Amino acid sequence: MVLSRLGMDLEGAFHGNRLKKESWKGILTLAYQSLGVVYGDLSTSPLYVYKSTFAEDIQHSETNEEIYGVLSFVFWTLTLVPLLKYVFIVLSADDNGEGGTFALYSLLCRHTRISFLPNCQAADEALSAYVGGGLMRRPHRGTGAWVKSALEKNKALQKVLLVLALIGTCMMIGDGVLTPALSVFSAVSGLELSMSKEHHKYVEVPVVCVILVCLFALQHYGTHRVGFLFAPIVITWLLCISIIGVYNIFHWNPHVYKALSPYYMYKFLRKTQRQGLMSLGGILLCITGSEAMFADLGHFSQTSIKVAFASVVYPSLILAYMGQAAYLSKHHVIDNDYRIGFYVSVPEKIRWPVLAIAILAAVVGSQAVITGTFSIIKQCSALGFFPRVKIVHTSSKIHGQIYIPEINWILMVLCLAVTVGFRDTKHLGNASGLAVMTVMLVTTCLMSLVIVICWHRSIFLAICFILFFGFIEVLYFSASLIKFLDGAWVPIVLSFVFMLVMYVWHYGTNRMYKFNVQNKVSINWLLSLGPSLGIARVKGIGLVHTELVSGIPSIFSHFVTNLPAFHQVLVFLCIKSVPVPYVRPEERFLVGRVGPKREQTVQVHCPIWVP
Repeated sequence: MVLSRLGMDLEGAFHGNRLKKESWKGILTLAYQSLGVVYGDLSTSPLYVYKSTFAEDIQHSETNEEIYGVLSFVFWTLTLVPLLKYVFIVLSADDNGEGGTFALYSLLCRHTRISFLPNCQAADEALSAYVGGGLMRRPHRGTGAWVKSALEKNKALQKVLLVLALIGTCMMIGDGVLTPALSVFSAVSGLELSMSKEHHKYVEVPVVCVILVCLFALQHYGTHRVGFLFAPIVITWLLCISIIGVYNIFHWNPHVYKALSPYYMYKFLRKTQRQGLMSLGGILLCITGSEAMFADLGHFSQTSIKVAFASVVYPSLILAYMGQAAYLSKHHVIDNDYRIGFYVSVPEKIRWPVLAIAILAAVVGSQAVITGTFSIIKQCSALGFFPRVKIVHTSSKIHGQIYIPEINWILMVLCLAVTVGFRDTKHLGNASGLAVMTVMLVTTCLMSLVIVICWHRSIFLAICFILFFGFIEVLYFSASLIKFLDGAWVPIVLSFVFMLVMYVWHYGTNRMYKFNVQNKVSINWLLSLGPSLGIARVKGIGLVHTELVSGIPSIFSHFVTNLPAFHQVLVFLCIKSVPVPYVRPEERFLVGRVGPKREQTVQVHCPIWVP
């Protein structure tokens, strides 16, 4: 009765996950929420892109070639990376609803035998291959069969793939520390317009710290409530920058659309040369937040994220960047304008209201990477790569909407530390840019394998994918790496710390599991101890948690020899995580008998993760 009741409760909790695919009303509702969670970071990038690009590397002149070149780079980068790569390709590579670099690795592990997870027993293999409606592994066919075979036979390649996935995962967590500070700092920089530099220096950091503390304090309300609270702010912000962009285009330079031609990128690099290449570290900030679209996939759905970006976010950002370029093309001789960036292009009469909206939008902008970090930590913990933490499911309908208290407060402390340590957007931008490009490069590499192994497409298509997007991302990555000493070292240090934690935990988990498998207690040995130890059988049911899907763990022998008594009915319970959001009632509990029937000893393993 207890097991049946638990199954009914879980069915009600997970069944709602399928509602998001049933109607356009549900899709539009999720798209509305995604604006407040997924796209806040990407939407606030106009605050700091031009400022970071022209801060040091490019000396502005009386011509518009530099401004047009930057606009051309921004337009094509936004079109090729977030729109083409993520919206049309990467979002389709979800691991049963979950996204992120570790989800790609998990997806590859389920289609090949390359996992380093402790799946030594036959039942483990069946559970790790569970796809819903049956415990079977999908057979591989197609031209990429030799790639699959090579990965399964070569242990070195498997380790390289795992390290690659961990690097992308740790860089994403590092971005969760840096992006909130960068977004809020950029918004608060508008206060520079109304006070002296001395006063602004003392006011800015405390204001940013207070805003960040409030942001992290709101996380326990969950993605559902935060999404509905933040979505109107992002929509207002996008509408605001679109209107300002259109105004600046028609008022200052209606011919700015010519800069969308790729020819201006060539002219820009030809004229600026080395300085132009270094300035790409500022231009790449226009796509910060793109990786959150994939990392936050578990909180929403593919269709809702695609609809929100293609219909609202993308056109608004293009208009905003064109408007800024149109304004700067007529004011490029004013030295201080480049230091403030976005706010000088805002008409003076509405500058203060826009500043208020920008600060609110910057707070929202931090939400994308925070929720993405929660999702990644959940995946790592379930797969044995991160210490077990308390995972709070904040929605009964969307299984991926979670909150992790410990990670939330760790992120807050680290975020405040880098805020106080750097005190400017220049170093924060360099650090965030390197983290973002590393995540994107890892995603590109793993996606090329997914195309061949999981999607069964041609190897030629995978090579074209990695060469095309890899070239773009390597170009931006090298520009970020040049600024290693100017802040780009921070995500590397953070990633090293997180990777060390993951490696140590995974190593210990693996060693413990293998020890338990090799030292399983024989039921005959256990029964033979009864007369010599005088084991007493107590009335009732005993429940023993174990990591073994079958067999008696070695720890139980220590228990029996030191306290020779156990219940008449003994149940060994093993809880396993399977890569699906919904498990059918008849498959939730797999029961097997450990000993003879008269001993009433059974073993239960559940193909679900119960937080």
